[in-house]
Amino acid sequence: MPDYKRLLIIDDDYDDSILFMNAVKEVDDTIVCYEARDGRQALEMLNNIDNPLPDFIFLDLRMPGYSGEKCLIEIKNRERLKNIPVIIYTTSKNVEESIQLKAMGACHFMTKPRNSAEIYYMVSIVLEEEWDSFKNKNILQ
Repeated sequence: MPDYKRLLIIDDDYDDSILFMNAVKEVDDTIVCYEARDGRQALEMLNNIDNPLPDFIFLDLRMPGYSGEKCLIEIKNRERLKNIPVIIYTTSKNVEESIQLKAMGACHFMTKPRNSAEIYYMVSIVLEEEWDSFKNKNILQ
């Protein structure tokens, strides 16, 4: 097992992805960031057994075509992928939507940060959690 963490960012906004990856490097420069432009591309990467799986997925909810919600459903329905923590980050602040997404398997629902300081804070919190406690458990139990 490598000494570094892998993080997949799924976001259709190139500028947001770059901002996010730069902030992640500030948190921990050993984290390897991968990116996908939409849910379809992300699933192609995740389902390729030659690619190492990420330790975390940050998933933008609002993407044209193959939405974040559809991608989350696919990830949580696949045996190989279902234990990867998925953090939804979006411009939405809809509490009902966050409850629904957590019931579908998302670990967190976070408002999309606007600057690198907010992303730094968000990533720091996520990396400090004890993720083993989420594996093979229903989050709402």
